Amino acid sequence: MIRKVSVSALLILFALAGGATGFSLPWQKAESQAAPPPRPVVSILVTDTEAASHSIPGVIAARIEVALGFQTLGRVTARNVDIGDVVQEGQVLAALNPDDLQGDVRAAQAAVEAAQVELSTAQATAERTRALTQRNVASTAQLEQAERAYATAQAAVQQAQSELIRARDAEGFAEMRAPFDGVISAVFVNAGAVVSAGEPVLQLSTRDGIEAVIDLPDMMRARINQGDPYEVWTENEPGRVLTASVSQIEPVADAATRTRRVHLALGQDADFRLGALVRARPAGATAARLVLPLAAILDRDGSEYVWVVTREGGQGIITLRPVQTLGPPIGGRVTVTSGLSPGEEVVIRGIQSLSEGQSVGQSVTP
Repeated sequence: MIRKVSVSALLILFALAGGATGFSLPWQKAESQAAPPPRPVVSILVTDTEAASHSIPGVIAARIEVALGFQTLGRVTARNVDIGDVVQEGQVLAALNPDDLQGDVRAAQAAVEAAQVELSTAQATAERTRALTQRNVASTAQLEQAERAYATAQAAVQQAQSELIRARDAEGFAEMRAPFDGVISAVFVNAGAVVSAGEPVLQLSTRDGIEAVIDLPDMMRARINQGDPYEVWTENEPGRVLTASVSQIEPVADAATRTRRVHLALGQDADFRLGALVRARPAGATAARLVLPLAAILDRDGSEYVWVVTREGGQGIITLRPVQTLGPPIGGRVTVTSGLSPGEEVVIRGIQSLSEGQSVGQSVTP
């Protein structure tokens, strides 16, 4: 009995000593240990990189631009215009050396005359053979041969005349004339160069209807659509802002920069010079759209949600919030039209393992 009491007293002493010195017995519960800190999350702060304070560089271009070239091979002897020159419809812009073309006309004319001589000879032979056949002097075979020669000569004359018409048309192609009123926006060939048929020599742009052209990466492209309003201005006149709208989004990205070209149609009152450098920015509701990685969107029962983190100090609480997106994902990103505001924190990794009201730790940069 005394031995049992001493053992119990010894155990009590060990327990008290463990509480005082931090020593714990194997069978003591781990409830006294501190709880682990909340797990960190991979998140981002939603920002609008195309807000009104940001702008995109662009250039003024004509809505209609035509590359002009000669319709025949030749050497350029004259170029009567330069970049920036205003031209009228029908004005001669450039010319080829006419000597070769005139020689082709003379050769075609000589071929026509030779074919007509052959035709006259074949016609006389055919008439003579017909007369001999009627008197039974020439055979039917000789008559058929003469008729075939006459028909061949007629076809040769028609062919020679067609070649003459083509040569005269080519002689007219030696002069390049403006197809409409406009301004020369590019020059590709100087006088003295030999050009082939269809090779660009000049670029003619219309003076009516100009547009601003900007290049956007896919991340920015995801938030705009055709018809969205934009504002355009020059750095020389920052206070004079003109309205524009997205008229075209080119479907193919540039092979070098991987950007997409966006055309902004300007109003009739726009008087920017062609080639002028401008700045452009979204206007109205376009600037309020946000872009998130596709991995941040949680799909439940056909609806889309995101995990939003609300923080007080270093700790945060996550909440599931419904959002609306616009269009298909582009480049792994999706446009959010409602449900979020700039500056809110959104979880973008591990969204399937979170729960409503869960405490989370600090944000980790993705």
